[in-house]
Amino acid sequence: MNRYDLSVVIPVYNEEKRVRKTLDEVFTYLRLKKIKSEILVVDDGSKDKTLEVVGRFKKMSTASHNLKILKHKVNQGKGAAVRTGALAAQGNVILYMDADNATPLSEYEKFKADLKKGVDVIVGSRAVDRKQVKVRQPLHRELIGRIGNIIIQLLLVPGIGDTQCGFKAFSQKAAKVIFPLQTIERFGFDVELLYLVRKYRFSMVERSVIWRDDPNTRVNALRDSIRTFAELFIIRWNNIKGLYSSK
Repeated sequence: MNRYDLSVVIPVYNEEKRVRKTLDEVFTYLRLKKIKSEILVVDDGSKDKTLEVVGRFKKMSTASHNLKILKHKVNQGKGAAVRTGALAAQGNVILYMDADNATPLSEYEKFKADLKKGVDVIVGSRAVDRKQVKVRQPLHRELIGRIGNIIIQLLLVPGIGDTQCGFKAFSQKAAKVIFPLQTIERFGFDVELLYLVRKYRFSMVERSVIWRDDPNTRVNALRDSIRTFAELFIIRWNNIKGLYSSK
């Protein structure tokens, strides 16, 4: 039996200005709902005071809401940080979320009914109900994102309207198969994970979540979309080479 009901993985990189508010809300929600949980903050080689800020929350850590800090010596990418956290997680459910709190952890409430029914993977989505996008991206970023998702559906993950929202939950059963096979360490990692979910026939649903764009995001829509597009072909090639064979 796993030690926790929920593991929350939060990848961070130079997030000293945003992570405090996020962790405040995470601890508040977990205490309010009395969820036996662990919060795994994975520092991806930050050069600012992120680790110092996160370290202050250690005093809030308890046996029921345990904060763990994992570190990469150098920056490897968001996907690498999520993988590190997921592989270390001990919860029955493993959920990863963004450090900017674009989707608050309280949206996990919308996942509980599916998890109770035995659904393996739940994808938080901005596409199911656009009204849940409370702060929209600039138009050019939104258009690039929608076009990119059409391509992703055509090539790898049909039927999922939003693969890139950083709020996804995995059963421990699915996580044990999927995350050890993950190879993409940067922006295409979400697509790779969902591709593997489909490959190994785990059940998956897409659920609408609240999402707010952060105008201070470091994501460059054009540059990072091109990188993600290139990684789609890497995923295809990895499959051909047999890299996604479960060990």
